Amino acid sequence: MEAQYPAHWEADVVLADGGTAHVRPIRPADADRLRSFYSRLSDESIYFRFFGPRPRLSDREVERFTNVDYVNRVALIATIGTEMVAVIRYDRTGPGEAEVAFLVEDAHQGRGVASVLLEHLAATARERGIERFIADVLPANMRMTGLLRQAGYTAQSQFEDGVVRMTLDLTPTDTSAEVTTAREHRAESRSIARLLTPGSVAVIGASREPGGVGQTVLRNLLAADFTGPVYPVHREVRAVAGVRAYASVGAIDGDVDLAVVAVPAEGVIDVVKECAEKGVHGLVVVSSGFGETGAQGRARQDELARIARSYGLRVVGPNCLGIANTDPAVKLNATLAATVPGRGKVGFFSQSGALGTALLQRVAQRGMGISSFVSAGNRADVSGNDLLQYWEEDDSTEVILLYLESLGNPRKFTRLARRIARSKPIVVVKSGGTPTGHSAEELRLPDSAISSLFAQAGLIRVDDLIQLFDVGQLLAYQPLPAGPRVALVTNSDALGLLAADACLAAGLEPRAPVNLGPAAGPSEYGTALAGELASPDVDAAVVIYMPPIPGRDDEVADELLRVSKDAAKPVLTTFRGHLGMHPALRVPGTGPSRGSIPSYAAPEEAVRALAHVVRYATWRAHPATPPPELDGIDTGCARALAERTLSGSAAGPDTSAGGFAQAGPPVEIDATELLSCYGMTVWPAETVRSPDEAVAAAERLGWPVVVKVADPGASRRAGTVRLGLTGPEMVRHAYAEFAEQLGDQAELAVQRMAPQPAVPTVVGVIEDPAFGPVVTFGLGEVTARLLQDQGFRLAPLTGEDASELVRSVRAAPLLFGEYGYPPVAVDALEDLLVRVGRLAHDLPELARLDLDQVLVGESDVMILGARATLRTPAGPRLDGGPRRLG
Repeated sequence: MEAQYPAHWEADVVLADGGTAHVRPIRPADADRLRSFYSRLSDESIYFRFFGPRPRLSDREVERFTNVDYVNRVALIATIGTEMVAVIRYDRTGPGEAEVAFLVEDAHQGRGVASVLLEHLAATARERGIERFIADVLPANMRMTGLLRQAGYTAQSQFEDGVVRMTLDLTPTDTSAEVTTAREHRAESRSIARLLTPGSVAVIGASREPGGVGQTVLRNLLAADFTGPVYPVHREVRAVAGVRAYASVGAIDGDVDLAVVAVPAEGVIDVVKECAEKGVHGLVVVSSGFGETGAQGRARQDELARIARSYGLRVVGPNCLGIANTDPAVKLNATLAATVPGRGKVGFFSQSGALGTALLQRVAQRGMGISSFVSAGNRADVSGNDLLQYWEEDDSTEVILLYLESLGNPRKFTRLARRIARSKPIVVVKSGGTPTGHSAEELRLPDSAISSLFAQAGLIRVDDLIQLFDVGQLLAYQPLPAGPRVALVTNSDALGLLAADACLAAGLEPRAPVNLGPAAGPSEYGTALAGELASPDVDAAVVIYMPPIPGRDDEVADELLRVSKDAAKPVLTTFRGHLGMHPALRVPGTGPSRGSIPSYAAPEEAVRALAHVVRYATWRAHPATPPPELDGIDTGCARALAERTLSGSAAGPDTSAGGFAQAGPPVEIDATELLSCYGMTVWPAETVRSPDEAVAAAERLGWPVVVKVADPGASRRAGTVRLGLTGPEMVRHAYAEFAEQLGDQAELAVQRMAPQPAVPTVVGVIEDPAFGPVVTFGLGEVTARLLQDQGFRLAPLTGEDASELVRSVRAAPLLFGEYGYPPVAVDALEDLLVRVGRLAHDLPELARLDLDQVLVGESDVMILGARATLRTPAGPRLDGGPRRLG
């Protein structure tokens, strides 16, 4: 029987130049593929690999190289199309050690194939207990020595007998993680740059029919004055829209960088193969008939993505609106939308194709400009994550707007967002549910949790599309505020009061409105605004200009621009109810420029946008910090406990599905020992089954004690605990009450009474299939539970994450001495949260953890109950491993 390997050992990857390849373990059926690969190698590549000439591989060598056991001998290959272009392998040579070697086809050297293969082979080796790679390299093979030294692992080398022996410690380091992240970023950014900055475009399916999809895209490309050649492709006609047409992509005389595909869904796969043969870099598939139509369409969509990636192409769509780039050097409008906004600083991503046209029209109506636009449609390949990587590098993009209907890889999305939002604000509208045609995600978290996780990553999540553009125009043209203090300058007392009320409701700090009266003109507005902006107690200004008799609009606008020019504080207006970038409030230049003042239809809308930006600015002002160093951490202890528990419970991975591991069944345990590995102590308790056992337990634990129902869900129900029992008779009486209430077989627990006063809280961990380990927190009061007053943060937690998590729940004031409660040890609670987050991050086997309740006293925290659910994961958390698409 042929050996099997884990499914996660296969991956689509992006190479350094933006192309794609497929990485997978070698198989016996690859024998002919290996021979063909070897025949294309240069003599030098063969010499560097085998230290001598070897014109061909013998049948015995081919059999040995293609038959591996995926444990002691593993080989990974990279394929593009049907051809193998590289191979890397290890052979175990001793305990924790293996010899490594690789070969890359000469035509594909310099594309980053070897570095991505090394990342994947190192990950597979660690899974098989290998800690070190040994590589013997000829001194002249500078490419291989450079690759091994630049991987970020600890490397040592020695020269002996004319060979450099390099030893690579495979223990992940901060440097190796940084190298992987940097390479991922450059590759994915480059892959999108090739889509958005093509030198030439082919429109496949451009017919002569008026209003046809292909012809619409073609006419929009021509109308935008695209700077490169445009090639209509139609199998029968000679010209479309006055432009010479070609019978196929292969018949085009010049190179084709981008192809827009508008043929029926059944013919798209054939077009992809034609484009691959032509050397096209990317596809925009506007055709429908894929995942949005049902199971058959979904299968066709998956095949489209698989084949395109295997041939090195990235795909936008299918069922999408298209892409646009307003760069004067490109002028690309490869969309179905005739109206594309002018040049601006905003990058815009929309998953919805149908909605995309309306969104672009709204942006244009507001007078906002964009740098580039991508409508992903069914998002078979290119996603919002790819665009984030591109816009981080793009100097023309200062603000990122996202309309999301689903999250393809939430862990990667939040990781990227947390980094990018430090320099470029990201505004998100995330609708509920997963539309037909998109990959369904198994999200266990409520929508409120997603908002919390977005906030942790620095994302600005807004409720609707109007707010998306309201916030976007403020970020694009005005500086960030230093705080929440808002000046209000108005010519209407009523509007000023509405603005002040809106500030208070949004958590801002309004100053008393400066009412200039209905007759106020340029000088009054200029003097008042200058005075407010000069105050050290002002961080931003909202100006309301609603004259009863228009006539001096341009003069007032000029004065507002003059005064705000050097203030370094954001100014926004309600300028005669205009929505967007009023022409009079724009700084002269090509389109709106920095310093232009955005206008809102009503003061409340201006304030709402400002509040979002204030919260973002506050997040950004706090420097990113790593999780703190903790004492009392023994990761090995926790791993050993998990392994011991799972191996003894028949909860190992299920390999019934063709040998590929599936997650094992859950195993619930008392978490006391597990928590002790991370410096956390559970308040002692003993389970009892008789009054005498209850009294004896109380004597051992020490008086006073608590008698409670041992059921882990009991703390959520009233009447399941008796507090402050100081003697045997009280314990016997409590036991008798529970026996009468619940029956003689009820399982009860005796626990020493925790010091009072204290505030009850609940801490937990959920291993979400999409986001990974998430730490939850809330108060243990019944009302807080009923209202689902709960906060969420991704693990691991920094000290600041823990602080924000505590303060994120509405009942948090009870921890700080309000409403008659005593101030408690919040710092000890935050330390507990950080430890829980570290445990969740370190132990993938932890499926769920419930600390219920955690009493927060005046000087310490006490964990009264702890239960954990362990399960063998199907594989490692992929976002923390080697690079892969998705």
